[in-house]
Amino acid sequence: MTARIIDGKAIAADVRHKVAGEVRRLATQHGVTPGLAVVVVGHNPASESYVRSKAAATVETGMRSFDHRLPETASQDELLALVKKLNADPTVHGILVQLPLPKQIDAQLVLDAIEPAKDVDGFHPVNAGRFVSGLPALAPCTPLGCIILAKTVHASLAGLEAVVIGRSNIVGKPLAQLLLVEDATVTITHSKTRDLPAVCRRADLLVAALGQPEVVRKDWIKPGATVIDVGINRVPAADGKSKLVGDVNFAEASQVAGAITPVPGGVGPMTIACLMVNTVRAACAIHGLPAPAV
Repeated sequence: MTARIIDGKAIAADVRHKVAGEVRRLATQHGVTPGLAVVVVGHNPASESYVRSKAAATVETGMRSFDHRLPETASQDELLALVKKLNADPTVHGILVQLPLPKQIDAQLVLDAIEPAKDVDGFHPVNAGRFVSGLPALAPCTPLGCIILAKTVHASLAGLEAVVIGRSNIVGKPLAQLLLVEDATVTITHSKTRDLPAVCRRADLLVAALGQPEVVRKDWIKPGATVIDVGINRVPAADGKSKLVGDVNFAEASQVAGAITPVPGGVGPMTIACLMVNTVRAACAIHGLPAPAV
């Protein structure tokens, strides 16, 4: 069996196209242009290209992009003051503070300071609580992207046996909740799970989000299963340079799976596309407008 490759780049481009249509509608019908503010503290090479991609996607979809950069030596109070200013700015509908932050700053304190209505990352405890309670809330972007990718393979996720490897607050836990909303039967696995490969082999839909390169091998995968690889790991390449790989051994898994996301080009582009979705949704909610059709 050769797995179908789930093209995250193409699917993300389609999502951004739909977002752009909603942005035009909001501007034309309501005089509202969604705005996204990205805050970066210091210089982290691993984050730079990602931040540039976010800004490019914001402009591409017709939204306002606000770029705020603070030096590596910025204090926690300086960052909190900036967040407070953005909370009060009516032209800003989404606030994203790029992680990781320098060691002198309490990241959770900063994330908690973001107005929940503008928390387009979906990390604020208020959004997390509403989300788990089944109330309207902004969902974290990567899990939301995983659901969209899975639904390009399965018309419905209802009744599927879904296994999530990883229990982080950023991916594993919110993804499990989204899968429950879709009526999947969900198992969350982690480092203490007994016979992890056997649990994974039950999955019709397997999502790997454990942060370890190429751990998931072909004997972990049920023949024909859909595999979503959230992992992004930089490892040495044969030419002495480095390359990006996922948490799944792609070469092996693609021999068994029915469909699989590549790394790069799978979940990554969807995370940015879903950030655009959340910004439009936040703008509509803040202005009391109907939810957008994305």
